[in-house]
Amino acid sequence: MGCCFLLVDGDNSVMLDTGLFGEMFLIRRKMQQLGLAPESVKTILLTHGHLDHAGNLARLKRWTGAKVLAHANEQRHVDGTYPYQGSNRWCGRLEAVGRKLFNYQSAKIDEYLSDGQQLPLWGGLRVIHLPGHTLGHCGFYSEKFNLLFCGDMMAGYFFSTHKSWNILNSAPEQIDASAEKIRQLKPRWILPCHMDRVDGELSRRRFAKLYGFADWEALSS
Repeated sequence: MGCCFLLVDGDNSVMLDTGLFGEMFLIRRKMQQLGLAPESVKTILLTHGHLDHAGNLARLKRWTGAKVLAHANEQRHVDGTYPYQGSNRWCGRLEAVGRKLFNYQSAKIDEYLSDGQQLPLWGGLRVIHLPGHTLGHCGFYSEKFNLLFCGDMMAGYFFSTHKSWNILNSAPEQIDASAEKIRQLKPRWILPCHMDRVDGELSRRRFAKLYGFADWEALSS
């Protein structure tokens, strides 16, 4: 139900998010299948610091020696010290239980990211700050592939496409503005971290419908 991404680029490969339960085994197996040594992953990018995205961060950082890059506002989420307010307190309570169940360990963000920053990773990735789900929530855009990794801006499944539940959003009033930012970017493909299959075109259509936008790719074809 949740996805993290291995962006393969030889000895400069990237992990985008780290998943929670079971992903460490899958990541190790996939890297072995691809002939990648642990030190081939030089960078770990976080869309945000919620437990299902940073659950294996400390383990992956130790195993690979990679640097962790994320928005400065996400360190408190990674540490489990973010001051959740209102209904968002339920997110904090759920994460507190999860940290105990999965023996969670925190990790330091080595470099803070800013909106529009160009990263020399995977042929070039641009940081797209998309606050709302968390204050430091970010997407990563590949101009080379015209592909946006949009984090938790949506969840897309065959039975339901929906925005993140409000109890999980730290600043829900900012989400629509972040969606408009994606509409203006007009990526050909979108990949969220919660989806039923890896299909960037399908996810783009789902995203456009969810936020009440016309499908820009369909209009231009």
